[in-house]
Amino acid sequence: MEDDIIVAIATSRLEAAISIIRLSGKGVIAFVQQFFTGKILNKESHTITYGFIKDHDKKIDEVLVNIYRGKRTFTGEEMVEINCHGGVYITGQILNLCLRNGARMAERGEFSKRAFLNGRIDLSQAEAISDIITAKNSYASDLALKGIQGSISNFIKDLKEELIQIITQIEVNIDYPEYEDVEELTADKLLPMSKSLSEKMEKILEDSKNIKLMKEGIQTVIIGKPNVGKSSLLNAILKEDKAIVTNIAGTTRDIVEGQVSIDGILLNMIDTAGIRETDNIIESLGVEKAKELIHQADLVLLVIDGSKPLDEEDHRLLKLTQEQNRIIIINKMDMKKIAEIEGIEISAKNQDVLPLTQEIKRKFNLGQITDQNNYLLTNARQTLLLEKASKYLKQAIEAMKQSVPPDLIVEDLYDSWYALKEILGEQAKEDLLDELFKRFCIGK
Repeated sequence: MEDDIIVAIATSRLEAAISIIRLSGKGVIAFVQQFFTGKILNKESHTITYGFIKDHDKKIDEVLVNIYRGKRTFTGEEMVEINCHGGVYITGQILNLCLRNGARMAERGEFSKRAFLNGRIDLSQAEAISDIITAKNSYASDLALKGIQGSISNFIKDLKEELIQIITQIEVNIDYPEYEDVEELTADKLLPMSKSLSEKMEKILEDSKNIKLMKEGIQTVIIGKPNVGKSSLLNAILKEDKAIVTNIAGTTRDIVEGQVSIDGILLNMIDTAGIRETDNIIESLGVEKAKELIHQADLVLLVIDGSKPLDEEDHRLLKLTQEQNRIIIINKMDMKKIAEIEGIEISAKNQDVLPLTQEIKRKFNLGQITDQNNYLLTNARQTLLLEKASKYLKQAIEAMKQSVPPDLIVEDLYDSWYALKEILGEQAKEDLLDELFKRFCIGK
């Protein structure tokens, strides 16, 4: 029930200096006052009070209690935070005291859910809260923080504003057809406005394509013949001895993995078995797995031995990966150079891999990602809904070009509008007509 007082431990369950127990719900300040010695009933919002938590006559802990009143809280309802000592036992005692007095344990994400239901945040901001908790790199955390601050909300609202202007023009023409010639209105106003909005949607979708890669990491597979330096390359990038390195061909027969961050972007590195024809059953399984991983990877690093001429197996690997997103790496440049193919020249043995990291940044436009780029969607749900909005808008544009009657065109525009609303978690209320009345006083 929405009036329930919910409670949860907001900090880690491990021993620490401080633990925070968070409560939210109608009358929660009076609820906590029952077992808190400090006086908080008449205190102003956003104040801190010193005192003790007591179970009848027994003091449990010395604490600081923060109170938050009215709508100026995270959940949009009264909230209390009990700052206690961070012992597991003490924290559990205070939590159990709250539960015995009538509070209930909050469900996963329930504080954020109440914030959404009470209009404190929209759905994109709620998703951003989850994203910042699970962020794996600086880029993901920066993007999530922008989402919490409303970057997605703001540009979706801007798109909705432009769309409502187009819909309004059509609605006015439907109700008052004598005001405008339909074909002239479409050619002079509706088509240019619609095309401009469609281009903005497509630009956002294009810029958001690599978001999953930036947040979760680029699946990077290292392939090559045996003994070309794949394992040395992996160790050089990771700056640790993750893989066994020998001059014996076929040493790596299984998959070796590791992670590294390049300018805040995570690379999920996979070193595979050397790809060659072999009669060894175990090695052949590793080779087949390597070939399978090539087609699953976001990036393929094809390692060539720069100290030797290209052979048949090199050419086979070049052909195998030609349709993949790949970087050709000429390794062993500390030895005699054989210049038969263009690629990134490195010496994995000497830890000289800077040219490769620079090429990865260039290939994924990592250097072009700036703090000013706010127009990025952060997950598949948002992307699918914007694609849906874009599709309906394009259908409306085609209808405009064919001089379809306005009352039919507007149906696709409404569908586009509702898809944008879904991104923010807004219900399909009758607020569209309110916007129309406010602007044009239709039917006044």
